[in-house]
Amino acid sequence: MKFPARIALSLLALSVLTAACSAADGAETTTTTSAPAETTTTTEPPATTAPSPTTATTEPPAVIPATINGLAAESDDLIDRRVVAVKIDNHANARPQSGLEIADAVYEVLVEGGITRLIALFHQSDTEYVGPTRSGRPTDAELVHPLNGPLQISGAQPWVQQIFRDKDLYIVYDNGVTTFRMRHRYAPHNLYSSTLLIRDWADTEGWPDEPPSPLFVYGEEPTPLDDDAGEITLQYSDGFTGSWTWDGTTYLRTTEGEPHMWVDAEGTEGQVAFDTIVVLKAERYTARGSSGSSVPALHTVGAGDALVFHHGGVLGGTWERGEETEMIRIFDLDGDEIVLPPGRVWISMFPDDRTVTWE
Repeated sequence: MKFPARIALSLLALSVLTAACSAADGAETTTTTSAPAETTTTTEPPATTAPSPTTATTEPPAVIPATINGLAAESDDLIDRRVVAVKIDNHANARPQSGLEIADAVYEVLVEGGITRLIALFHQSDTEYVGPTRSGRPTDAELVHPLNGPLQISGAQPWVQQIFRDKDLYIVYDNGVTTFRMRHRYAPHNLYSSTLLIRDWADTEGWPDEPPSPLFVYGEEPTPLDDDAGEITLQYSDGFTGSWTWDGTTYLRTTEGEPHMWVDAEGTEGQVAFDTIVVLKAERYTARGSSGSSVPALHTVGAGDALVFHHGGVLGGTWERGEETEMIRIFDLDGDEIVLPPGRVWISMFPDDRTVTWE
């Protein structure tokens, strides 16, 4: 893999460190014969039937639906395994991020300062270069709990770490094994990870390696849309807005008025694009630790309004879940569970006192 000079130097250092660490460690047929009639004076020759021509057919290779986003995969090895989650920085100094271009799904969650951070989910996909990685929050715990897989974060306040322990979550911190610093950026926006290293770490720890339940219900005949929605605007706070534009194929992301870009390890850039946008409106509250520190959080257990955008249209509905170990379910206004088209999905956990518009 070809890297820009600055990235290549950092990854070279990582490879040396990793090498050092490694040194330490058919249907049944029946034939029936009729007896000749006793009163006939002539004998008819027995009827014959020419055999039907046969055509050799080749069965297409089996594809297995990916439970996380409904897409198919070429191998069951990519499906019958854990989901890896990575907390990603979304500060202006952290963009363009890496890994968003191949993530199977992404959660966007409000944090301090009125901006958002992201949780990228990797099920059938993998990348050696994802980040920048940032610290965990209480809402993260509720969102990744039903996935039963590892969450890579840079760290967390002690009281938030206790929340993770109380829920028996599989948290990977900045350990120098799954994480590495990149010199082309300044801290704290320069910590990166690899889903392959995270998977190896989870194996070493003996953590479960099982696929999760589906995020949502997927099908080739999705629930009909209500209206057109080529432009979507989500105002998370007075100073932070994210928007999506339908280009005829996917929704393209704009953040704070600028195209939201990604960059891979080779320096290739592109605009963040997803097939389906799901907006789940949730009540905002302040989570507080015993030390007196506090962070914004959202109630993700209960019910609320939901919006689903795909193929340039919108569908209104509701979401609900009874426990945080369950997946969030979404329903149309008639109470039927919404069927999404298979595709990469971006899930906005959106404060219910803020505004979403579309046209």
